[in-house]
Amino acid sequence: MAIKPIEYENGACRMIDQRLLPGEEVWIDYTDYQGVAQAIKTMVVRGAPAIGVAAAFGAAFAAAAIDVDNFTDFESRFVDCCDVLAATRPTAVNLFWSLDRMQKVARQQRHLPIDQLQKKLLNEAIEIAAEDEQINRNMGQYGQQLLPHRGRILTHCNAGALATGGYGTALGVIRAAVEAGKQLEVYADETRPFWQGARLTAWELHQDNISVTVICDNMAGYLMQQGKIDAVIVGADRIAANGDVANKIGTYTVAVLAKEHVPIVATSN
Repeated sequence: MAIKPIEYENGACRMIDQRLLPGEEVWIDYTDYQGVAQAIKTMVVRGAPAIGVAAAFGAAFAAAAIDVDNFTDFESRFVDCCDVLAATRPTAVNLFWSLDRMQKVARQQRHLPIDQLQKKLLNEAIEIAAEDEQINRNMGQYGQQLLPHRGRILTHCNAGALATGGYGTALGVIRAAVEAGKQLEVYADETRPFWQGARLTAWELHQDNISVTVICDNMAGYLMQQGKIDAVIVGADRIAANGDVANKIGTYTVAVLAKEHVPIVATSN
């Protein structure tokens, strides 16, 4: 089972410190929005979906600490706290989506007593986390149908459970394929300069007992030219209306090489 990088337990948001992986597996408990904001800013947690989940819990903790007796004062302080969270990672679209959703729920439930509103916001954060994992699992089921029953897959960066609320997006496709009985080997690009492939993707796959080999970034073309890669799976930070994809630096090189060397694979189940 894929690891969850963020868990809500006993009133705390627990996050695995991704800066220390793969050498150490350290979990940190956060109970206030300032701590969550610092975790996002310093990359204890990373990956847009995971940041969105973390921000939702941060907003819920902020709401719980507001001691007022009317919605007008509550909203003013709540918005200020959400602004602090929003300033932590300006490129993570899920961060703003999550905070907007939490503020919208607050406005929609403005008629509730403050203590009930605070509980409602915590439940909304829990729901955001659950929804993200389910979306990833659905994506995995759709995507795994495109992979061969036996093959070698190249990944770039980390779009796995560690980048989400659980299971993973691009890496979730590989998980779903293995769970469906397919026999896959994974080559993980190291992904410089932050080494998400070598430190995070490889660690995740190893935890799930999925065969993985780390390669340096500039080996990808050679492996493809040798016919040793059957499919390439990468994440997508943005997808434009015309289908163009923006992702981690280095993805363009992998895409061009894949177009030249990697066969189009599909399966009928």
